[in-house]
Amino acid sequence: MASSPCGSGNFDSGLEIKTRSVEQTLVPLVSQITTLINHKDKPNKSERTQQAIQRVGQAVSVAVGRFVGVGEAIAVENEELKEEMGMACFEARRAGDAIAKLTDVGMLVAPLVDGRKTVFSNKTGMVKAARMLLSSVTKVLVLADRIVIKQIITSRNKVLVTLEQLERVSTFQEFVQIFSQFGNQMVEFAHLTGDRQNDLKDENKKARMAAARAVLEKCTMMLLTASKTCLRHPDCESARINKDAVFHRMRFALEQVMEIVTDARPCGETKVLPLSIYTGIKDFKSNVEGLHEGLYSLPQQALSDQLEAVVERTEDFTDSAYTSHEHREGILQLCQLARQDTDQLIAAWREALSLNAKEASEEMELSILKTCQSVHELRRELHKVAVVRAADLLKLHAEHLPLRALKASGGEGNLEAVAEYARTLAEQKEQLMETCRLLCHVSGTEPLEITCMHAEETFHVTVPQIISAAQTLALHPSSKIAKENLDVFCEAWESQLCDMGVLLREINDVFEGRRGVCKHSANLKMVKAVKLDTEEQSTIAKLGLELRLLTSDVDTEVEKWEDQEQDIVRQGQSMSSMAYSMYLFTRHQLCLHQVDTSCLSSPGRHQLSVLTR
Repeated sequence: MASSPCGSGNFDSGLEIKTRSVEQTLVPLVSQITTLINHKDKPNKSERTQQAIQRVGQAVSVAVGRFVGVGEAIAVENEELKEEMGMACFEARRAGDAIAKLTDVGMLVAPLVDGRKTVFSNKTGMVKAARMLLSSVTKVLVLADRIVIKQIITSRNKVLVTLEQLERVSTFQEFVQIFSQFGNQMVEFAHLTGDRQNDLKDENKKARMAAARAVLEKCTMMLLTASKTCLRHPDCESARINKDAVFHRMRFALEQVMEIVTDARPCGETKVLPLSIYTGIKDFKSNVEGLHEGLYSLPQQALSDQLEAVVERTEDFTDSAYTSHEHREGILQLCQLARQDTDQLIAAWREALSLNAKEASEEMELSILKTCQSVHELRRELHKVAVVRAADLLKLHAEHLPLRALKASGGEGNLEAVAEYARTLAEQKEQLMETCRLLCHVSGTEPLEITCMHAEETFHVTVPQIISAAQTLALHPSSKIAKENLDVFCEAWESQLCDMGVLLREINDVFEGRRGVCKHSANLKMVKAVKLDTEEQSTIAKLGLELRLLTSDVDTEVEKWEDQEQDIVRQGQSMSSMAYSMYLFTRHQLCLHQVDTSCLSSPGRHQLSVLTR
């Protein structure tokens, strides 16, 4: 199975699984199939074993039936999936019935052994049924996942249409009416994309989705105040520039979300992260350490070229006007040491090759260790420089003095002072952007690199927006809406500084090995399915309880039977676990329609800012 949770390549369904909810739903099923195929047949089985396995097999069939019912309901509501989903459901139901028959004691025709029947005598049939069940259930889940993507696309399209309407409004009354609708749509879009973000398996996509959603969250309030300011002062050029920038940024973020959700790339291009120093050193060390296993694994020149590429990137540190003389000298010395150790390694390597050696000599082994240590020290020094720089900047800008001065100057109508403090803020922006680039070099994971690049971009675009908002206030110093608009953009700047502090801690944690990043829950969030009345829901709950009792029943048997009989019991436990997991999935589908959406009915400032869970 592609991206199998258990790495079970023998059961390739031909489908790529991109979300954790689908993968985790399949985990017990894959485990069961592995157990069925790998088990060793034991002829002697007690009567109680036979009965327990039979009940479990029947429970599996019932659970599959419920599961298939959800899939069939999805097919009815989504014509484009009807044929594929119908076939997958048919195969799943047939496989569930086959498993029930193969575990039915009354259907066994195998000879008695010491007065006892055997179970699972038809191993080939069980394997075939298990394969079919895994393949068809996977297909149902993946097809259902398409509906989630369709929901997100539909929600995005609604937001875009309303966004265009907002951009063209000319009266406050019209704006308030349309913005109320826009707020509801953004809340819905935020919930859908938030669930999708948590469900994604690819950590890079999760980080990109988080960045795009953060932009939408902050821009929603910016759009409100920027649009109101433009309506109040329609002839003000700085107000128009301010508003246009917000609309442009929101559209760009919406497009980013769609690229992630649909795996689309404009004009077929492939986005590749710029190579960081951390990645360069990691790849270099990997090649160096690979020489332990094979002297002919790569050309000698490759190591020199790789190291020089890393050294070249350190110029982002050494060429910076903000790097101290001491740090600059330390970086240059470590670069030179890494070059020397690499040259010695290549010399020892060349000598080993000239002697037709099949493995590294002692001298070469020592050079490998020294080279790895020198680049490790280089990485440590770069990390220290980047982190110290970031911490110092955050401390320096903690009081937000330029923002206060801009607000005061704008409120006084002093355009000259606004221009002066705007230059100061622009200098801060350049410092922070450069620091984000340095942090990106040493972040230690690709998701954190993505977050660093998002932070850099946010600082870059926010300052011009703050300046245009301040200019508008200076031109209209008595305008309350212009003052509120500037406050919103200043708050966004302050928020990004706080986010940078969190990012700095995460980078430190990764470097020190204290913990991983990008933790998430993988709750199963899919589509509205069959609506059942109270009695039917009670029946499903009872089914779940019965499956749990069956598991307990088999557990009790394990404690009583001899070791040679326990393989078949473990099969029964696995089947029961699989059936119960499918019951939980089905129950979740059936209950989704009960989710409370009352929060979407009353738009307002608080509601519009709540775009993440």
